Amino acid sequence: MTGTRMAAIQMASGPNVAANLDEAGKLIAAAAADGASLVVLPENFGLIGQSETAKLEHAEPDGSGPQQDYLAAAAARHGIWLIGGSVPIATAGGERVRQRLLVFGPDGGCAAKYDKIHLFDVELDNGETYRESSGIEPGDAVVTLDLPIGRLGLTICYDLRFPELYRQLLDRGAEIFVVPSAFTKATGRAHWEVLLRARSIENLAWTVAPAQGGYHVNGRETWGHTMIVDPWGTVVAERANGNGFVAAEFDRERMEATRRRFPATRHRRLHDSSGEAQ
Repeated sequence: MTGTRMAAIQMASGPNVAANLDEAGKLIAAAAADGASLVVLPENFGLIGQSETAKLEHAEPDGSGPQQDYLAAAAARHGIWLIGGSVPIATAGGERVRQRLLVFGPDGGCAAKYDKIHLFDVELDNGETYRESSGIEPGDAVVTLDLPIGRLGLTICYDLRFPELYRQLLDRGAEIFVVPSAFTKATGRAHWEVLLRARSIENLAWTVAPAQGGYHVNGRETWGHTMIVDPWGTVVAERANGNGFVAAEFDRERMEATRRRFPATRHRRLHDSSGEAQ
């Protein structure tokens, strides 16, 4: 498909991979029927277990497994570009996984992979503690991808807090940032919208942010508020609660006009130690 419609799916995934994939399939079909040529699933769409060790139990070898095979088949069945927000991919040592975003094309082939770089190791004021590094091995590669709809910059969840990553994506030509996420309720309420809008505003780019939203069997509550943001920082589509999707047309003309009239990204003067503009 060469359309310009983008869709971001919201879920509240649990520990049953088959049930999660069944729900994801219904939402993918609905988004495709709505005309989306690009559909993006949230982080952990296939599995949110009782603990981080659940990812180890359901880790898939690179290139094959229930979640990867499902994504490939769904992309081909609907003739769309489909992004699985994250799939746990086994590592050589077997003690941790890679939190991997996967992009599948209309032919069912895997077109790109991105391993989450920044891991959520934090202690919140409400007593919640997270240690993603206990079960996840970080990636180190910045990944962009050309699709018929536009050039994507690939990120996952906690990456959103690191603007230097998005500057590197911009320098590689990104026009659309994808940010599949599972923000906690506490951090989402405080920071989700403002961070998404900031990444769009400072880079004059579109941002597509599917999210986990709801209660999970491990006691966690995720924020939801799946949204799509335009290059001026306007939230053009949002779903606060419940399973479903939001969609919007990628408007390259609007983006290019904004970048032309308000060329902030070309006014950058500070550089990092390598001499690259930041």
